[in-house]
Parts: sequence; C-alpha cells; structure tokens
Amino acid sequence: MEKRKKGTCLELRLMVVGSSGPSQFQLTNAILGREEFPKDTTSISGSRKILGELAGRRVALINAPNLYEKDISRVKRKVELRRSKCLSVPGPHAFLVAFDMEKISPNDMRTPQLMMNHFGRRCLRHCIVLLAYDGKSDGGNLESTVRNTDWPLRRMVEDFGGRFYIFNKDWRDRGRDRELLQKIERTVASLGGACFASGTFQKAERSVKKEEKRLMKEMAADNEKVWSELEKEYLSDELYRRKDAHTASVSAEIRAKAEVDNGWLRTSLARGVGSGVVVGAALGVLVGSIEGPGGMVLYGIIGGAVGASAGGAAQVATKHMEDRVAPPARLNFNSIFINRFFANPRP
Repeated sequence: MEKRKKGTCLELRLMVVGSSGPSQFQLTNAILGREEFPKDTTSISGSRKILGELAGRRVALINAPNLYEKDISRVKRKVELRRSKCLSVPGPHAFLVAFDMEKISPNDMRTPQLMMNHFGRRCLRHCIVLLAYDGKSDGGNLESTVRNTDWPLRRMVEDFGGRFYIFNKDWRDRGRDRELLQKIERTVASLGGACFASGTFQKAERSVKKEEKRLMKEMAADNEKVWSELEKEYLSDELYRRKDAHTASVSAEIRAKAEVDNGWLRTSLARGVGSGVVVGAALGVLVGSIEGPGGMVLYGIIGGAVGASAGGAAQVATKHMEDRVAPPARLNFNSIFINRFFANPRP
C-alpha cells in the first residue's frame, strides 16, 4: 500500500531513471553542473547516490542501471533496484525520467508501466519527464512541438501527468537551472511536500535503520575510546563541539554503509545464488541424462556449481560499484522511429 510521507526537507532526493542509453547520466551531469559521468557513458553496473546543488538547492541524485539494461542479470537488476530504494530512503521527492528526444524507441513507450512495476502504481504522480536535446535547437520551440503535435512522445508524457521539461545535454549550460528547480519544486509542492513511499520503500527504510543500529553497536567500543581521548585534550564547549562533530561524522559513515549493504540486499543476493544452484543443477541433469543415470548425477553436481558461481558473481559485482562505459549505441529503428515524427510533426 503506497502512502506519502509529509514534511519538508532542505535536501531534494531525486531518483534519476533512464530507459536505455546515456540520457539519465547526461541529466545527472546537467543538474550537478559537472561531468560526474563521462559523456560516452550509456550504462552503469551499480546504483549510485551523488550529492550536489541545483540553483543553490541541495540535491541527492540516485542513479540505478537503466530499466532496459541488457548486460546485467535478472538477479543483479533486482538487487540494484532495491539498492536504489535504500539510497533514497525514506523515498524520493520526485522521479526524473530521462529520454533523448532524437532516440525515443517503441520500448520507451512502455516506461510508465515499467515504472509502476518497479516502484509502485502511484509513482507516476511523482514523475517528471526530462527530454535531452543537443543545445543547437530552441528549447522553447521544442516544448511547443511536444505539446502541440500528435506523436508517441506526447502520448507518453501524458501518461506521466503531462509534466515534462527539456534540458541541454551540455552540462556547462547553466542558463535554465532555476527554471528546472522550480519545475521540480512545484511538482513536490503539489503533493503537499511529500516524498514517495511504497511498501518496498518502507521495507528499505526499515532495513537501513536496522543495519545502522547493528553498525552503531559494533562501533560502540571505538566511539568510547575516541570520546575518552577527547576528554583528555579538551574542556567545556570545545569538548562538546568535538564530540558532536565526531558523532555526526560516524553517523554519516554508518548511514552510507547501511544504504549500500544491509539485510534486505543480502537476502536478495543469497536468493540469487540459491536460484543459480537450482537452475544450474536442473540443466546439468538434463544434459547428463544423455549419458545415463551416472551422467545425470555428475552433470547435476557440475551444473549446480556453475549456477552457484553465476549467482555469486552478482554478489561480487555489487561490491564494486564503478561506472561501466558501454559502446556507443548503433543507429537503428529507435532513431528512425522518433525522427519520422520529429522531423514531420503532424498538426
């Protein structure tokens, strides 16, 4: 059951979502005003939380692998979707769904349904469509084109409540930062200043808090040692200032660790390894049946081991959350599909 959590927050938590390709990473760079992702980045292997500012407002941007990313397993995708929720607890104030205006594909038209499948059926109320353009065109004219022509992109925007904005792929262009921030703030304000929360976001929050408590207990002895050392060196107000600074630093470190590694994520990985064993063993038995009963046993054992390794590979991969740069996308039907409608808009 979805619900909204009320209350204002100085920091805007924004879940940046991409269907495929580089658009969500271009949007992240455009919001932060720096090249957080290299320009040829089309996908990442692990979810990331990046802090920065947009027109003076503090923002936390959460990026997960693209919804249509083909180079990760189902288990890996599930874990990273969960991790993205943990990184944004208690929930994002808005989902920024990014597309490249020149490379919209038929698959992209399914994005609203995928968003509801992954984040909850009410998430579309918190979504804003962000359309990337190359900066050589007039952004105002492009917005008018989206609003006033009968083409698939406009119909998809309507699925997201008609909320959209056009941003320049060149992150150095800061001319419309305030306008974009106001667009996001108006969307959040229209929902009472609430962040989005669903059952899985609530589960993520509980798991993060539980992990924080575990880590705090684990570090209690070290904290006591640090406090004892501080008491030997400082007195009165300076002592309290130092203690507060240490507590804040430790709390931030613990929170960051809990967001990327907690019981909910570990359970998902463990199930992935278990599934790998079962599937691998089944395939091994099938192959081994050709060799007779002895082969079924032998290949079943081998298949189970291979399956476990495949499932375990996802666990290893999540420990290394570095960006993976994929080859540039090929020109295909995706480009032809959108160019047909964009070059010749129907009245």
